[in-house]
Amino acid sequence: MFDFSGKTLLLTGANGGITRAVAQLFFRCGANLVLSDLKATELEGFGTALDAAGTRVVTLKGDATNAADSDAAVALAQQRFGGLDFLVTGAGLYLDQMIATMTDAQWRQTIAVNLDGVFYACRAAGQALRDGGAVVNIASMAGHRGSYQHAHYAAAKGAVLSFTRSLAVELAPRVRVNAVSPGLIDTPMVVPLLKARGLQLLEQTPLKRLGTPEEVARVIAFLCSDWASFVTGETVHINGGLYIAS
Repeated sequence: MFDFSGKTLLLTGANGGITRAVAQLFFRCGANLVLSDLKATELEGFGTALDAAGTRVVTLKGDATNAADSDAAVALAQQRFGGLDFLVTGAGLYLDQMIATMTDAQWRQTIAVNLDGVFYACRAAGQALRDGGAVVNIASMAGHRGSYQHAHYAAAKGAVLSFTRSLAVELAPRVRVNAVSPGLIDTPMVVPLLKARGLQLLEQTPLKRLGTPEEVARVIAFLCSDWASFVTGETVHINGGLYIAS
């Protein structure tokens, strides 16, 4: 595993399936954690289970659509741990809705969580990140190929990919910025999709299974580590080959 001792991670949407795996892995690697999520009570319980002493993990309520919450999370990282080294943006919203019946409110909410939230977090953290730091934005395979009943989600994730490349140029050479695009990962988010098309999608996946949150977390850890010291502005697909095979 990588050694992140003395480093600090800010993780948004930290109560999700993938993001909990990220928090657990970075904690095992020695990092301090600032965990932000709208579900503050559940997140606090997770943080306590992870670090009963409370010396390396702090949690706070964070609404991805509220810029002030991102500012507060960065300020907490600086106050509690003296700075910030890694940012992973994991807040997401994935709801079924056809374009023909999609309301303005549904469109705006999905864009706000999945795109605005990334912008707010990256803007707040950009200048606070220490030299040698790294940002990893969690995008999606949907951002590359679109997604039936999820046009708003796919549009937001596609924009995250472009935003990641732009941010990589602006923060270089101090900070590296990359993205990951998970496919079918075994989390509650994909349960409705699997019920509707699970057998078909698994058959199309060369590795013939779902990915695990831990497998996504390990790629994120790599991108934050010195092993990826010459990697920036890139997107790593994590989908068992589904993207190329379908």
